[in-house]
Amino acid sequence: MASQNEENLPALSSNAISLDDESQRPLQHDEVELGKRRYSRAWKHFKPVKVNGVSYGLCKYCDRRYKNARNCGTKSMLDHIPKCPNRPRDVQNEGDTGGSYFDQDVSRKQLAHAIILHEYPLSIVDHVGFRNFVASLQPMFKMVSRNTIKNDIMKFFDNLKSQTSKLLEKVTSRIAITTDMWTSNSNKKGFMAITGHFIDDSWRLQSHILRFAYVPAPHDKDALCGALVNCLFDWNLERKISTITVDNSSTNNAMIKTLLDEKLNKKDLLLTDRVFHVRCAAHILNLIVQEGLKVIGDSISKVRDSVLYWIGSAGRIERFEEAARLVHCSCNKKLEYDCPTRWNSTYLMLRTAIEYKEVFRKLSLTDTNYQSYPAEEQWSNAEDVSDKLILFYRITEQFSGTQYPTSSQYFTKVCEIKLELEAWVKEFNPLISDMASAMLLKFKKYWDDVHILMGVAAIFDPRYKMRLVEFFLPLIYGEEASTKIQEVRSNCYDLFQDYKSKLSGPHDSLASSSSEVTSFIEGDQLSSFDRFVASSGATVETRSELDMYLEEGLLPRTPSFDNLSWWKTNGLKFPTLQKMARDLLAIPVSTVASESAFSTSGRLISPHRSRLHPTTLEALMCARTWLWNDLNGLSSTIDKVSCPTLLDEEEEPDSSSLSQHC
Repeated sequence: MASQNEENLPALSSNAISLDDESQRPLQHDEVELGKRRYSRAWKHFKPVKVNGVSYGLCKYCDRRYKNARNCGTKSMLDHIPKCPNRPRDVQNEGDTGGSYFDQDVSRKQLAHAIILHEYPLSIVDHVGFRNFVASLQPMFKMVSRNTIKNDIMKFFDNLKSQTSKLLEKVTSRIAITTDMWTSNSNKKGFMAITGHFIDDSWRLQSHILRFAYVPAPHDKDALCGALVNCLFDWNLERKISTITVDNSSTNNAMIKTLLDEKLNKKDLLLTDRVFHVRCAAHILNLIVQEGLKVIGDSISKVRDSVLYWIGSAGRIERFEEAARLVHCSCNKKLEYDCPTRWNSTYLMLRTAIEYKEVFRKLSLTDTNYQSYPAEEQWSNAEDVSDKLILFYRITEQFSGTQYPTSSQYFTKVCEIKLELEAWVKEFNPLISDMASAMLLKFKKYWDDVHILMGVAAIFDPRYKMRLVEFFLPLIYGEEASTKIQEVRSNCYDLFQDYKSKLSGPHDSLASSSSEVTSFIEGDQLSSFDRFVASSGATVETRSELDMYLEEGLLPRTPSFDNLSWWKTNGLKFPTLQKMARDLLAIPVSTVASESAFSTSGRLISPHRSRLHPTTLEALMCARTWLWNDLNGLSSTIDKVSCPTLLDEEEEPDSSSLSQHC
């Protein structure tokens, strides 16, 4: 309904004039000051005019007019701004303190974003406390139902997927794929998370989830292969893949074989599939450590029993904390019992218990029920094991990084582990020697499957090049090292020739067009020079880019060196190698993020999301990573101008729909 100051006036006539000034008065809460003059904030959105001698405010967006007499003020104009049908979307984000702008659609979008980003349950819109909180902030906001917020999220998902698809279409490099199985905590359903990794034109490492697909049981090679193939073809990536990184399991091995034999064209792959399959480094390290823990389990059982005793009740915890204060223990960590499927929890349990060793000793003298105090030899063994496991803990964290290339680090770190294990085997402590022997046996099982590709990737660090391979392999293989070094070199040159042959067509056409442009600009003055260079080049044996790169000296080994920045700025000198580096350095050596890299039980879906329909769950999981990528400045997947249009009217919750999707 129109305000009492609003009138339906005729169109502005020729005698309508702009008001150049406004009467001086004390600055109010809804005013701004420009220079020596003060204006209501309404005039940021209204134009002062006069019609037949009467003052009006003319809306800049919809031409609606309001009286502007002294006794009327600008309240009607301020009230009109958030309701204006033609108001630009960015007006509500100005943060004006004088004008409270509210937009129902914008608030609904922000609510959907919050649920997606922070994994809130969809039922949060039904929570009384949340509803009261929102009402206290903005009483005009009409809270939506669970069904409606789900529909809003699905629209965001469709929009974000479209934007991400356009982004991947523009990517000129190959895309590395990782797959990771998630398990629903309540109903044990399996989901395959498929993620694409690439280096963009600005040489930033990017990762985008492509699918969070429900995979019906049984999770055999055909089911997994089908889910993966559907994803690749849906995103048009079947010809752009560089590698696929998966956990080491017989099912995954069979899946990769089926993929190569039946689904993909090997001519589209690097070296016709020789480097296609990458085994997850974090998973391999986990298997190695677990093998060692089987050997030494009995030796650390007393420490485990001690921890379990003192966290067994609230009273014991208080007594332990009091004893720690009495002995002035500087450690403020809590005792935690280790989990059998997370080897890092054993390491963290031992490290913390060792810091509380004196507290355990004091309590053993005063509590007769405490019978599991470790002997000195057992404490010594726990310290030795803890010192050894820190190497695997640190390297696993490095392998699980997502903000920096890990493929170029893999060769160095794995060689360090191999050499350390061989040294531990020779230690006098039989516990450590036996542990290392078991770990080394498991290590050798996987070494030959991974070192070739990662040795090639290490060459693309200008601080190391082939010298790193030539340094480590003799330490590992001894007299057989020369054969292994040549194997890495041959694979590197084969890969270089593979890239060079695929780039020759575009490069030749580019050179041809460049020559035509040069001739057009300079006439035919240098055509003889071009023929001279071509003829002389034919008789001179030229070295390849790879030869020149390997023959150049190494760069200083500084910690702040940025490998991606170096290759970004050396593309003119090494164009083919630059393209190789862009693909190889994007390959992740782990399928999982650091928080779950130590687990053998797989990644788990939270209970409140386990009940969701698989389609809704996929939308939430995928949209979350896309939104965080955009907030972190890693992509431009969100179209901030053309956000999806939300429903104009509130839907009533549909019980059948809620039972299926929420």
